[in-house]
Amino acid sequence: MTHINVLDPGASPLDYYGYELRRLREASGLTQKQLGDILNYTGSLVGQIETARKVPTPEFSERADAALGSDGLLSRLVELVLRSQLPAWFRQVAELEARATEIGTFQANMVHGLLQTRAYAGATLGALDQTDLDDRTAVRLARQRIFEKTKPPVFWMVISEAALYQEIGGRETMRGQLAHLLNFEHTPRINVQVLPYSAGAHPGLTGSFTLFRFASDPVIVYTEGYGSGHPSANPDTVQDCSLRYDHLRAAALSPKDSAELIRGVMEDRYGEQLA
Repeated sequence: MTHINVLDPGASPLDYYGYELRRLREASGLTQKQLGDILNYTGSLVGQIETARKVPTPEFSERADAALGSDGLLSRLVELVLRSQLPAWFRQVAELEARATEIGTFQANMVHGLLQTRAYAGATLGALDQTDLDDRTAVRLARQRIFEKTKPPVFWMVISEAALYQEIGGRETMRGQLAHLLNFEHTPRINVQVLPYSAGAHPGLTGSFTLFRFASDPVIVYTEGYGSGHPSANPDTVQDCSLRYDHLRAAALSPKDSAELIRGVMEDRYGEQLA
């Protein structure tokens, strides 16, 4: 008899998800392969998720809910699973992103995670560590689901021109990433401004930071180091970073001019090259 891994549903959100998926599948009288065929995934993947060896995606969960008639159970659980897979030091930030009504960020070196493509995210996460890269990339991209809410936050990213030239993941990945930024050119709730080289010395030279604003709670400033995050509601820190951010937005190109610059970099640096 084939050994079936017995999960403890109380061990973690991932174990609970796997336990529920197996329970629902068996109640429907389906094998892992049969369910995989219905969902357009492999039976092996279904088995890995059921045994908590693979992290499910929102897409998988939506398909499984529809196939198993589970009334959105797996889609609700996957949010907890993905949150639990974030590094412990970053989970509070994900909660801030989910609750914020407005997010303003200055990015000195790369595109913010909330606007990254899959290829770009994978390249940044895999720079030194390829372990479980697909799962870690899926977890990062899942944070972007905050833009699918009924009332998504207003997101404003000021990014240095240098970040557009930092070739992360290769030419094709960068071209795709810059094209993705251009998708928001006419989206009022997601705004991208480029801080050009011509700005010279600016208030963001000390590094990237993010401001989270809420309907009723105090503003929180978030900065990041290697393997650590530093949220702060200290009034002096918030006031200082708010002033810095106002000056950065003022020094940056308008969203329209930023889009033109991004379009130019995408074509001139990452466009198709003649043989």
